[in-house]
Amino acid sequence: MNSGITTEPDILDARELASDPELEARFAESAHQILADLVGGGAALGWVEPPSKDEVAELVGHVMAAVQSGDGALRAAYLGRRLVGLGYWLRYARPTHRPHADLEKLAVDAAAHGRGVGRALTDSLIADAREAGIEVLTLDARGDNTRALQLYRSLGFTEYGRLPDFVAVGDHRYDKVFYMLDFRQ
Repeated sequence: MNSGITTEPDILDARELASDPELEARFAESAHQILADLVGGGAALGWVEPPSKDEVAELVGHVMAAVQSGDGALRAAYLGRRLVGLGYWLRYARPTHRPHADLEKLAVDAAAHGRGVGRALTDSLIADAREAGIEVLTLDARGDNTRALQLYRSLGFTEYGRLPDFVAVGDHRYDKVFYMLDFRQ
């Protein structure tokens, strides 16, 4: 990993993250800061209110356990030594769905938008899914998250469903959009 500030993000997998004790020690706290800031600003990441530090620490622990058992992948994006984005997928737990995984979260610090962080994270997660033998990688996103939806389409994801006005945030309603990337083709 570069020690200085770069324009290209360094994308680390869970193993690389764990091999750097300083980054590993700060990861959950840095992830919390990104997620809380984004959700506080209205981002569609599955929370209405910013998550607590404990919620994010528990989530990180769950994802790391899935990675260790071969049931997930985690990627972290750094500019210099600063975490600017994270994403992960988890394999479906049901036996009939085991060949498939869901891209659960992709979050990029607002200050790093437009630097290719989201694309680099998603590319890495797609490569991890292929390597793990995943057949179909799915995700869902809020319908007004047009930048994310455009990114996913540009990487080969196709829409396979939509629930109109399904997501309720206060008085606002948004579509829930389902995307998939089928590696079997």
